Amino acid sequence: MAIVRVAVAAPLPELFDYRLPAGWLDCEIGRRVLVPFGRGRRLGLVVDRQPESAVADHRLKEIEHCLDDGPLLTPQDLELLNWASAYYHCPPGEALFTALPARLRRADTDFKERRRGWRIPIDARAVDDGLLARAPRQRAVWSILQAHPEGIDEASLREQLGDCRAALRSLERKGLLEPASAEVPLDDGSPPSAGTPAPLPELNAEQQAAVDRIDQTLGFACFLLDGVTGSGKTEVYIRLILNTLARGRQVLVLVPEIGLTPQLAERFAQRIPVERAVLHSALAERERASSWLRAARGSARLVLGTRSAVFTPLPELGLVIVDEEHDVSFKQQDGFRYSARDVAVRRAQMTDCPVLLGSATPSLETLRNAELGRYRHLRLRQRAGGARPPRLLLADIRSQPLVTGLSHALLTRMGEVIEAGNQVLLFLNRRGFSPVLTCHDCGWISVCRHCDARMTLHRGRGRLVCHHCGDQADLPVHCPYCESPDLRPLGQGTERVEDSLRQRFPGIPLARIDRDSTRRRGELERVLTAAQAGAYPILLGTQMLAKGHHLPGVTLVGILDIDHGLYGSDFRAGERMAQLLIQVAGRAGRAELPGTVLVQTRHPNHPYLQQLLRKGYGAFAAAALAERADAALPPFSFQALVRADSREEQFALEFLERARGHAIALAHQGIQVWGPAPASMERRAGRFRAQLLLQSPERAPLHALIRVLLPALRGLSGNRRLRWSIDVDPLEML
Repeated sequence: MAIVRVAVAAPLPELFDYRLPAGWLDCEIGRRVLVPFGRGRRLGLVVDRQPESAVADHRLKEIEHCLDDGPLLTPQDLELLNWASAYYHCPPGEALFTALPARLRRADTDFKERRRGWRIPIDARAVDDGLLARAPRQRAVWSILQAHPEGIDEASLREQLGDCRAALRSLERKGLLEPASAEVPLDDGSPPSAGTPAPLPELNAEQQAAVDRIDQTLGFACFLLDGVTGSGKTEVYIRLILNTLARGRQVLVLVPEIGLTPQLAERFAQRIPVERAVLHSALAERERASSWLRAARGSARLVLGTRSAVFTPLPELGLVIVDEEHDVSFKQQDGFRYSARDVAVRRAQMTDCPVLLGSATPSLETLRNAELGRYRHLRLRQRAGGARPPRLLLADIRSQPLVTGLSHALLTRMGEVIEAGNQVLLFLNRRGFSPVLTCHDCGWISVCRHCDARMTLHRGRGRLVCHHCGDQADLPVHCPYCESPDLRPLGQGTERVEDSLRQRFPGIPLARIDRDSTRRRGELERVLTAAQAGAYPILLGTQMLAKGHHLPGVTLVGILDIDHGLYGSDFRAGERMAQLLIQVAGRAGRAELPGTVLVQTRHPNHPYLQQLLRKGYGAFAAAALAERADAALPPFSFQALVRADSREEQFALEFLERARGHAIALAHQGIQVWGPAPASMERRAGRFRAQLLLQSPERAPLHALIRVLLPALRGLSGNRRLRWSIDVDPLEML
């Protein structure tokens, strides 16, 4: 009797045994199957075969249906996912189905879809096409349809002939064609054309040395490319990609945010003449499935994507690149809580190929690995093309009058830069019009009904919006408590600063770039393209604008508020502040024009700011690592966070109190158990959240504790009103 082990698409910790139906010779590992499960059916993935099962024969159920003609995931793909499932202590089914695009996580999906199309009616197939001699457009359509008697989809017709709707309507009126649905393979998309590559610029000595060092590597090695902003890291990537492709291998490039993919994809398109696949969550389901399948079948040679692209099957992988490796966006914060950067390193190790981590502000964990010799540290100390690093200045705004958060010094410099024909970039990591709406008479403030947070005023939409749970409310006309009409906004977001700048600089084109202004598909790419061409003398944005974008006309960067990162409750707050400041500052002076960065602060003598100003990020990181070592914090220790949340305040804390008792009883000597304690924002989306921190000086004992603790936690969590999870190597204490 043939037995297969199946991971079902559910957060369950075990695999399940099923029999193959009579007459089935095999069901390959890596194929999707439909299986009976409980009182219903579930989608599953075959992960193993075995001659017998521990389950009694009469209790074993049969697989109902195999959905795929061949494996979707290879044994090597499954090995990586099984490792990630074990390391992050995630149920195997949840981890495995993360690797599939959403279109393939449904049991009713095969590799074809039906689209609107056209065909020649049976009784018209003998018509002489000479009747269309005076209608060349119709004749061209007719010729293609004759070659596809079962029909062809309209999109394929447009690819071959352009807009042919008028010809189709004319032929339909003549009775020479009829509507039909056509089957199209999911991976029969429109991959980016190779085109003619642009000439490659000459690399400077540091760039060439980095390329040579990586190219000479045989097998696995992890490299840190530590390059100042504007040092030309992307040119190093491009040269390495070309060399890897020339050896007949595929390349995976990961970026932290969707906003970075269009610019990088365009640069790759200009230089790298191969079929590419782009993968991120903003793509339509069909488009994403098509890219995934082209990568898995080897036709897409270069894959560019965000976090989840790290699991894309690539049968001939030869190089992995992680751009902006320090970015917290590489860590999944719910469900399968993996770090794409760390999984990328493990994947390269399993594949025996190089992996390159690039950043101008490497994370302290990565710098520590470089110190220990686990990663090879490559440095790019000079800006490409002879561009000079920007001057970093602090503007003390204590006791200074501000115009919507803008100091006189910043406004004066802005006027000078705009008059000289250059661009200004203003950074404020707070969208909306104002973070708080208050009543001037009674002191009421706009508090979210479901979170311990204020609702942000979005005046353009006339709404109050919670940026944590998404709850919205109409903008009140009167105070809901005292009925006073004197409601006033406090503080400023990007909307309010935009209004103020339009009054201060009338007639000067301004682009605001945040999640609200770029909701429409393609809007971010459009605005960034125009900004790179110099169409907007003033650019105002949030973190979306801070990373990786090449804006050659920007000579002044103004950072309106950096102080929130100086005294954060998270021990990583200082590191994040420094990384953000350096990344934003790096947008200035990237061409031949010198750049200036003006940082507004009420704490100009803070040691973090002074260190960054005088000695740069490298000195800051060295000092921060020394502090972490003294405090025995990561990367000098290892952490896991047990999170819990519930509708009632007491359930989460009571669960974690019991979990703490189990952890202390099971822990080896040296493991610390801290908490439980409420999360920094205790109530979010109507649920009360708490957390328990486990910390160990060694990685192995911590994971050993989690393995024995998990069954105990499952036994404690019988209350359906409670949710809990484990986050290994957490990056945010939420």
